[in-house]
Amino acid sequence: MGGLGLFPAARLTLPARRVLAFLALHPTSVSRAIAAGRLWPDQEETLSRANLRRSLWQSPPGWVVTDGDDLRLDASVDLALARSVAAWALDGGELKLSEIALLSEDLLPGWHEEWVLGAQDAFRLLRVQALEAACRTMATRGHHALATQAGTAALAAEPLRESAAAALVRAYLLEGNRYAAARCFHDLAQSLHAELGVAPSPALCAALDGVDLEPERDRGPGPGRKSDRHPS
Repeated sequence: MGGLGLFPAARLTLPARRVLAFLALHPTSVSRAIAAGRLWPDQEETLSRANLRRSLWQSPPGWVVTDGDDLRLDASVDLALARSVAAWALDGGELKLSEIALLSEDLLPGWHEEWVLGAQDAFRLLRVQALEAACRTMATRGHHALATQAGTAALAAEPLRESAAAALVRAYLLEGNRYAAARCFHDLAQSLHAELGVAPSPALCAALDGVDLEPERDRGPGPGRKSDRHPS
């Protein structure tokens, strides 16, 4: 989460890093043929398998366990913990601040290879859904500080996710923080207008009925508004 790190620390070649990262995404064993084919898809099988053998030789001793033609990473991976925390939140559980921080990280950011992209997209959706669910759960139970932290993290990951904004707005309102609720709504409205040319849903607007959506210190040029400043 947030990048590939090893504990205890060890220096790795790039091929060895790729192999360990690939195995870390798979909780069960992976055959050598699949690993070689996914990691070196543009090379012939004999060459990709040779690259895999070389990469395994360059990996720290004991980290990769071989069982016949299968490979398995013999190490704990924070992705497993993050998935467990997300499942807990989706099931109505509350999150600690450290767990919110864990779910605020993307999976292997900066990695753009084909074998990692699907896992990145799937985990981003999972973590945003979990953070949003935790925001709603904790706001309902009166734990407003943690609820707003979870909601803010969800919206930071997906700024156009209206359901996350709605959860955060509700948490702010239950906290009694009308300005923050209005600011969240205003930022979402600007983003939706700029990116999609649409306005927030009527349901979200109704949730803020009676709340000043343009606090005095925040007013300025924006969608449908003119500035009161004029050149002289």
